[in-house]
Amino acid sequence: MEKKFTLSTDSTCDLYADFVEKNDIKFVSLTYTMEGGDGKITQGLDAFTDYSQYVDFYNKLRGGSFSRTSMLNYESHMAHFTALAENGAEDVVHFTISSGLSPTVTVAEKAAAEVKKKFPKFNVYAIDSLSATIGQGALVRAALRMRNEGRTAAETAEYVKQLRFKIQYVIAANDLNYLRRGGRVSSVAAVAGTMLGIKPVLTFSNDGKLVVADKVRGMKRVFAYALEKMEKYPPSDEHGFFWIVHTDAEEDAAKLADIVEEKYGKRPDISIMGPVIGSHVGPGAVAIIWKSDLERNDG
Repeated sequence: MEKKFTLSTDSTCDLYADFVEKNDIKFVSLTYTMEGGDGKITQGLDAFTDYSQYVDFYNKLRGGSFSRTSMLNYESHMAHFTALAENGAEDVVHFTISSGLSPTVTVAEKAAAEVKKKFPKFNVYAIDSLSATIGQGALVRAALRMRNEGRTAAETAEYVKQLRFKIQYVIAANDLNYLRRGGRVSSVAAVAGTMLGIKPVLTFSNDGKLVVADKVRGMKRVFAYALEKMEKYPPSDEHGFFWIVHTDAEEDAAKLADIVEEKYGKRPDISIMGPVIGSHVGPGAVAIIWKSDLERNDG
């Protein structure tokens, strides 16, 4: 079947490189800057191809290194979209990190409009994921399914925009100081969480901001919280999914997958988070998403 549109995303979707290549997803990578404990600074690309690269990244954070990230700038989007247009792309469905975390979608829209001046048939549907990491990745997967079914770019864009609000999140950060340093949560919330030794549970609000939904003591309580939220927002059967992501916390991710599989008879996919979002979350975090027929109500 002829593909009716080009599927594109930035790297904050946290899809593995082999999946992206196999499914002809056009991919533009963000960068990160790692500052080691010795003051040495290295530049990295959010385009890991081997699991060991992810583990090495989190081990560096544990060892005292600090990672900074920057949004995809206008020039990067121009280069990405120009290359697509030059290769004959016309309708493009492109996914970005949440506008609640970065103004990337606005930059993408401006760059696409500029490329369209030279290539009049070039048309980009820029989708603000209102999330990041596997939430964004789930939207890309849904768009891929739509493309494989022969749907148009317009149909796909409309579908994923509705789907955004039906993806439920439970995100358990191990240390809120990473999110505080990145400006993603307040200093007060970070200090309170660290002092009490508790696990802050985060989610994405409907405007795409990371918010602290609760604070619980220990990962077992996080798992119980996730199951309670699944009772409130039951997982959907049609095109439903469970997906777990972690920041080098394989054991906890597997335990959560076991619990979900026992209750719902379906084992979640498990993946490791890439360096850009991982820079803000820090090592030891676990998150799960699922699709519900109900829209989330987290603000």
